[in-house]
Amino acid sequence: MTKPEKGKKDEKDIARNRRALFDYEVEERFEAGLVLVGSEVKSMRAGKVDVSDAYAVVERGEPWLKQMFVAPFEQASAFPHEPRRNRKLLLHAREIDTMHRALARGGYAVVPLRLYFKRGRVKVELAIAKGKKSYDKRADIAKKTAERDARVEMRERRR
Repeated sequence: MTKPEKGKKDEKDIARNRRALFDYEVEERFEAGLVLVGSEVKSMRAGKVDVSDAYAVVERGEPWLKQMFVAPFEQASAFPHEPRRNRKLLLHAREIDTMHRALARGGYAVVPLRLYFKRGRVKVELAIAKGKKSYDKRADIAKKTAERDARVEMRERRR
């Protein structure tokens, strides 16, 4: 019996960016907090979030998450939030520095991989990633197809 991963049991996924793993080669991952307003948290609890177009930048020494869509919360009509506003990321200084250096190099981006609740707080898993070329994507598709075919063949051989 394996031991469960530390910290995974109190995490609840909100959204995943599956496209990022296909479009980018992930080099480094880290966790960041988000500065949000109450109606955004309510919408996230309802699962009305899209992180597929989102990316992170460092402007004047502060990290920001841009283009993340959080649907407006219906009951917050008096003080609604803007769906695609820039949201500040909460990171350690060395993580901001690592992120800034990666973005200064060519071909690198900081993309969110998933959004989740951890002990009641909204966290985002960010990745420093390098864009894949089309031939890399084709190779990944071929590899996944070969693995799937091998699993099917093994299953049929067992019968």
